[in-house]
Amino acid sequence: MATSSVLSTLAAAAITLQLLLNPASASPHMKYIDAVCDRTMDQAFCVKTLTSNPPTAAPIALHPLAEAVIGLALSHAEKTAVFVDETAKKDPTLQTSFTECHKAYLAVAAALKSAGVNLKQSPDKANYDVRSSSEHTRRVTELIGKNTDEAWTTLKEMTVQMDKLLDLAGGAADAVDDDDENVDRRV
Repeated sequence: MATSSVLSTLAAAAITLQLLLNPASASPHMKYIDAVCDRTMDQAFCVKTLTSNPPTAAPIALHPLAEAVIGLALSHAEKTAVFVDETAKKDPTLQTSFTECHKAYLAVAAALKSAGVNLKQSPDKANYDVRSSSEHTRRVTELIGKNTDEAWTTLKEMTVQMDKLLDLAGGAADAVDDDDENVDRRV
């Protein structure tokens, strides 16, 4: 009898400890977040991002979560495009390079919009749209090169964040598809 009580107390303590260490795991919706994050390269970033942003924190199903994740990436792409455009207008020495970066971010935004449209009928195409947009962020990274002034440093940080969000969006589209044919893109 005492052994049963001790075991019950230990089990309750273990559950409480798990909830304290990882409160997101208590959510019944965590299975959808896990389905996305299991398909990304930086799972810790994915879980942190998706559990801390209101549109993605409490998904009611996988498809709405994927739409919200793509929306999160799209929002960042659009904000970065605005930053690049405004910076190019303010500093003529950056105009040529930043105009090219602006075009790249407009292409990323267009690909994410396409992914959002394609998500329901063709998750594979949505995944392709997201993953292919990384070629544009690679071009921005090449243009940044070794430039270290404030504008370039800000753009570099925004591009690193964009790449992480593209990984999440690709994982979300892949999770909706759920056929594991895109497993090679996760490495």
